[in-house]
Amino acid sequence: MGTELSRLCEPAKPSSSAIHATYKSREVEGIVDLWFYRRIGFRLAQFFVRRNWTPTSITLIGGIFGIVAGHLYFYRALVLNLLGLVFHVAANIFDNADGQLARLTNQQSRIGRILDPVVDHIIWFSIYLHLALRLQFEGFSSAIWALALAAGLSHAAQAAAADYSRNAYLYFGKGRPEFDSASNLKREYRRYTWRANLWRKFLLGLYLNVTREQELLLPGVKQLHERVDHDLAGQIPVRFQSRYGDLVLPSLKWWGLLMTNTRMLVLFAVFLVRQPVWYFWFEITAANFLLFYLVRKQEKISRSLVELLTTQKESA
Repeated sequence: MGTELSRLCEPAKPSSSAIHATYKSREVEGIVDLWFYRRIGFRLAQFFVRRNWTPTSITLIGGIFGIVAGHLYFYRALVLNLLGLVFHVAANIFDNADGQLARLTNQQSRIGRILDPVVDHIIWFSIYLHLALRLQFEGFSSAIWALALAAGLSHAAQAAAADYSRNAYLYFGKGRPEFDSASNLKREYRRYTWRANLWRKFLLGLYLNVTREQELLLPGVKQLHERVDHDLAGQIPVRFQSRYGDLVLPSLKWWGLLMTNTRMLVLFAVFLVRQPVWYFWFEITAANFLLFYLVRKQEKISRSLVELLTTQKESA
């Protein structure tokens, strides 16, 4: 065991192609992910392969780190808040490692894709709960719970839209097959029974609700998905992939600002100035403004591509 751990702590020197094989796609990875989380996650994935661990177990371990991080954000002591950020970083490392392990060992599954955001929501619930409790103990009125709820709902919408836009790029721009729709998920959900498939039906129900939220936020993407399935039978031509990528790629880095790395940077800043309430205001103001801008931009792109497919079909 000591030998295994010493190898894990050695400077990472895996081949570039080996790491790239564990990415979702380089275009949807942030700089911090590429140069920090993915490198460490890859080494962890290699370690867990040798221990015969499953991606699900890695996801749950990361969830524990994240929940503990939320608890450490409750305290006013800066050293404990910074320790919470260390636990939060560890949670993100495991969040990267589970997907990399799945791709490394070909254990990718629908349940894994569902469980990952569920655990992420639990982590952030812990964070919002403990921040609100901290602020109430510091003298804020009970209205702080309304502020925390508004920030949490804003966060959920931002994360859902950002994830949906990334998955749309992987489907339309890279030809990846995994892009679910609420209508298909609803049919699958009805096939399961609570008595025989309790856990699977429960997770699928959560995933269905998230997918519905995503389609409400970005209806143009939903319409484009339906049109591609109807007109192209899901077989996306290379020319269409290239066209989609050219239009969407400039926005991907901005969608990345609505992901975890930005939120952790904001948390670090508000803890340094001892004003955690500012984090809630960041979610409600700046992050929502960026969401509104990106949704409008994505919808414009989606509508233009729907019109393109319609024109091509009529002229065929």
